[in-house]
Amino acid sequence: MEPGMAATPRWLAALVFAALASCGGSGGTTTGTGTTPPPPASAPADINLLFFGNSHTAGNDVPSLVAALVRAARPGRTVAAVNEPTWLFLDERLKHAPSKELLASRRWSVVVLQAQKYSSSGNFFYSTFEAAEWVRMARANGAVPVLFPEWPRRDLNESGDIFGLHLSIAEQAAACVPPIPQSWDIALAADPSLPLWASDGNHSAPAGALLAAMVIASTITGDSPAGMPTLASVSVDAATQAALRTAATNAVTAVPPRQRCPGDPYPS
Repeated sequence: MEPGMAATPRWLAALVFAALASCGGSGGTTTGTGTTPPPPASAPADINLLFFGNSHTAGNDVPSLVAALVRAARPGRTVAAVNEPTWLFLDERLKHAPSKELLASRRWSVVVLQAQKYSSSGNFFYSTFEAAEWVRMARANGAVPVLFPEWPRRDLNESGDIFGLHLSIAEQAAACVPPIPQSWDIALAADPSLPLWASDGNHSAPAGALLAAMVIASTITGDSPAGMPTLASVSVDAATQAALRTAATNAVTAVPPRQRCPGDPYPS
């Protein structure tokens, strides 16, 4: 924990969450910080999405939500989303051979990058070189790089700092930056009762993951969240999904997600 902080730093909280998730269980493949399992089998599609992140990406399966929304926006096109299953911060991932091998394994349309460490207190500096290097590697692969700034933690005013940090990465190496923190602020300003957080006040609840996915999908396609469908596959009621669409629409209108990647193509 950073000296003088009342709350656990997000990067440390995610690490603890990952460690707990990798302990025991009722069968199946474990993720987290342990041995890397093979990535999910997925045949190349018309639109191929690759996700690198930690528990904030994996929680409530943000990649599948994004894929469902992109699929709805591009009818008749196939969409595949692959989430590299090891939970790592971007500085750690740069030394992770399986991640580099997965990036090189096919031509990706979009690479989504989450898990930049940051100092909540502002007293510490965590390198952003590694995140910028991932952006460069994604571009070298022919993919559009999308940074994933996380939502703020409950009761903390940190959206501006989180978003600004990711903009600073995009200034080093051009990347799209979806306004996910702003979308949460907008949604909660309209309805403070929206269940966006999990009980820890750090990770997402299903509604929060869907809101993040809406903003990411809009960043990828260029389409307004206002036209996104109600997803029957998630445990979020239709009225809440409508409120999330409004918040996502207002966020991408107020803070264009492609301000640092204006020349990148949209998948057709």
